[in-house]
Amino acid sequence: MIPATLIHYIETEIIPRYKHFDKAHNLAHVRTVVEESLTLAKEYNVNESMAYTIAAYHDTGLCRDRATHHLISGEILKQDKMLCQWFSKEEIETMKEAVEDHRASTDHEPRSIYGKIVAEADRVIDPVITLRRTVQYGLKQKPEAEKEWHYQRFRQHLMEKYAPGGYLKLWFPKSKNAEKLKELQKIIADEAQLRSIFQQLLAEEKE
Repeated sequence: MIPATLIHYIETEIIPRYKHFDKAHNLAHVRTVVEESLTLAKEYNVNESMAYTIAAYHDTGLCRDRATHHLISGEILKQDKMLCQWFSKEEIETMKEAVEDHRASTDHEPRSIYGKIVAEADRVIDPVITLRRTVQYGLKQKPEAEKEWHYQRFRQHLMEKYAPGGYLKLWFPKSKNAEKLKELQKIIADEAQLRSIFQQLLAEEKE
């Protein structure tokens, strides 16, 4: 059971921070990561309070920087003295490492099952959501760019991250994500379909 006092603190002080982040890292995103983390924590019989806390803090570093947000998020968690009410120093260190390890492009395997859980939960792979978020990110980065520039960036990112051999790593082969990734890979492999979906999403986002 997660202590009610911990839930109250995180729901009032930590989760609301996501209101200020971009569409791909908003309140809906953190809620999804929390929910999926708790599902995996139950399935693998690990500390639910830790999994919940890690999920809540995992993107808080976006307040400062995107490129190193995973490291900043880990530091924000570690420096939060309020967490000493519910966790030992060792647990806080494990949670900090898990937050640092959640990023898809990280060059090492997460150091604990908690890192694997938040990494997996953060990769909520739903083909439509993933494709839309990729379009949204491009528009945020370079709203004035031509449509073709956006398409090429969109396709290159999808190939590098989600295509077979891409840098995305899933740690639980029977997870929902494994099936969804196969669906997404079929779309990426069909360029005509991919371009058609891109054009539709771009038009919707520009409305």
